[in-house]
Amino acid sequence: MIAGTAARTLSTDRLTLRPWQVEDAPAALKIYGNPDVAHRLSPARDRVDSLATMRILLQQWIAEDARLTAPAGRWAIEHTGDRRVVGGAILLPLPPGGEDLEIGWHLIPSGLGDQYAREAMFALASWAFSHEVDELFAVVRPENKNTAATVRENGMQWVGETTKYFGLDLQVFRLRQADLDRSAPTGHRPPNHE
Repeated sequence: MIAGTAARTLSTDRLTLRPWQVEDAPAALKIYGNPDVAHRLSPARDRVDSLATMRILLQQWIAEDARLTAPAGRWAIEHTGDRRVVGGAILLPLPPGGEDLEIGWHLIPSGLGDQYAREAMFALASWAFSHEVDELFAVVRPENKNTAATVRENGMQWVGETTKYFGLDLQVFRLRQADLDRSAPTGHRPPNHE
């Protein structure tokens, strides 16, 4: 990874992926306070139970992002048209050694089915590959069939199961630059995606 500011603003036709702000706490609580979203995270975590807790968590994420090197980071996924936060996205080093980079997204339940995951994935993957990253990994809980389907639809290859990350039984998918699905509708690709 190359040193630099971690989470930079990324754009697609419909979405803006931007660094989290503490003022995003009410919108973030709709995502991370939802038990269905929290359960699908890897590792699963308890839902965020209050606005105060969400603010503290956002402050932690912002501080951690300041120490990360690009392309790693955390982003709020904002619908560009109405500036509504519809999810969160990550490119984070995976434990135990941080050699692998995880790509992930967490959407507000009402945003499922809107192809936001696909669009965010393209933006994040393109950002990572522009920083000399060779491959990205998605770690998926076996019961999370929707995420497994999304990563497969977008060119990620299943590489196996492991307990290496977080000590959980997880499915692992890999994306290399050559695997990035270039057949996605133009409106779902980030700018300059060829």
